[in-house]
Amino acid sequence: MPEAKEAATGVSGVIITDTAGGIRIALGAGSDPRVRAMIGDSDWLAGALERRLVPILLSDRRYLGLVTKLEDGCLLLLSAPPSDTALDFVMSVDFTYEILNHVLSDPYDAMAVVDAEGRLVYLSPEHERSLGLRPGEIVGRDVREVFEESRLHHVLRTGVAEIGQIHRLGGRDRVVSRHPIQHDGRIVGAIGRLMCKGPPQLEAMARRINTLEEEIASYRSRAVGMTGPETFLDAIVGESFAIRALKDQIRKIAPLDIPVLIQGADGTGKELVAQALHMQSSRHNARLVTANAKGLPGALLESELFGYQPGSFAGDCKGKAGKLELADRGTIYLDEIGDMPMEVQSKLLRVLQDRLVERVGGETFRRVDVRLISATTRDLDTFIEQDRFRLDLFCRISPVVIAMPTLAERIGDIPLLLQHFAADLARQCNRPPPEIDVSVQEYLMEKSWPGNVRQLRAAVERAMMFAEDGRLTVADFQRDGCPGPGGPPVAAIKASSLPASSPLKHTKLKESLEELENRLISDAIIRFKGNKKKAAEHLGVSRSYLYKKLDMIN
Repeated sequence: MPEAKEAATGVSGVIITDTAGGIRIALGAGSDPRVRAMIGDSDWLAGALERRLVPILLSDRRYLGLVTKLEDGCLLLLSAPPSDTALDFVMSVDFTYEILNHVLSDPYDAMAVVDAEGRLVYLSPEHERSLGLRPGEIVGRDVREVFEESRLHHVLRTGVAEIGQIHRLGGRDRVVSRHPIQHDGRIVGAIGRLMCKGPPQLEAMARRINTLEEEIASYRSRAVGMTGPETFLDAIVGESFAIRALKDQIRKIAPLDIPVLIQGADGTGKELVAQALHMQSSRHNARLVTANAKGLPGALLESELFGYQPGSFAGDCKGKAGKLELADRGTIYLDEIGDMPMEVQSKLLRVLQDRLVERVGGETFRRVDVRLISATTRDLDTFIEQDRFRLDLFCRISPVVIAMPTLAERIGDIPLLLQHFAADLARQCNRPPPEIDVSVQEYLMEKSWPGNVRQLRAAVERAMMFAEDGRLTVADFQRDGCPGPGGPPVAAIKASSLPASSPLKHTKLKESLEELENRLISDAIIRFKGNKKKAAEHLGVSRSYLYKKLDMIN
């Protein structure tokens, strides 16, 4: 029973002395004669009272001791055996107790601690004051009841720390870090530390990032000058009907110099399309500047896009041009525009209407000539209905909309993508491209790919780590968490049995129409993973007609 008590509290022993130094109570490890002799030494006790936290090293046991003064004597609490790190810290630093007190009461760094069930067991005084709470008022409550946006419960579940995240609290953006706490190999709780001071530091960080991005854009522009426009179209790998139609669309739209909205899921290659549009346009000799609207607070995004005047932020005396100014006479690619805050949407709309940019903190306007290419993974029609995206801005950014095909809609491109990724990754590793078993292509084509082309590349990269003798096999994709994402196989009809997506071979109208019809049927069957009912509905034909055409194809 005493052992269970020690495991629960972390206390191995207690000693209480009287004013004369005599021992009144000695429990657990405190009854050890060696420990009793230590506290009976007046010189040792005086030093321990000054330090508050002291190491107690015996020949067979090690403890940390907390020593404090009582009205009629002293109290010594002995900890359970500490870790080597904790013991070394206490032995090396005489003011350990003061450091602990500072960490717990730091006015610039608030702390929240939860137990393994996600209940708050401690909230630092600074945190309590900022929330208008009495000391200990919310201890014992579920952390999500107190902080709706808290992710400490997620850290408890995954055991993965989250460092340097942006957290919205009290209408202001804070930097927060969350760490799981382990004991004897199991997670016993989690700690969250929130930087109360800011966000001037975030502003400074964003400005440094902007500077680095400008340098990257400059290097990219130089590299662009060494390559032709078709190079960027060739970077969109694939020969399926969907990809050939996409490239034709890019060639037609690029010279028109009007805004373009690219819609598609993550990993479908939206940035590659933006680069190709820029390089196929009359603006290809100017800059392509990239900005991302996702995850940035409104103030930071506004300063990034529109720039700011000298003195607008603490410690900044120079000011800075925004990305819209940097893209003058060129193209700006605005990724994840669906996540843009409403106040920034209004300001962007004015720029698109008037071609004038006003920096943050400024009173004058600068004329800019930019082409906007935007991209989103969001359903903007739904966002407009929910008043999360402006209808007038949507009309401005979407004279032309390019819909990116998912990898499921272009399964037939997987062999080409596989060869391309394997060669590219081999080049990066300075080794020859691997040989690829024929079965690998069929294996990958039978999987679903929710992460699209990006996920396929990651799967190839992991598999190449396991490849032996310069050869990629199915087994390499099945090792150590490398199975391709699951999904129903295209069992009804193999993609390899369908006609390849190549230029029409016939010149007579009837034969060309028949070939095109077969190609559309092939793409529909692949898109819906062999589901003939859905394919027929998509094509607008009866299932009996589809069965008849499939028999002719096979």
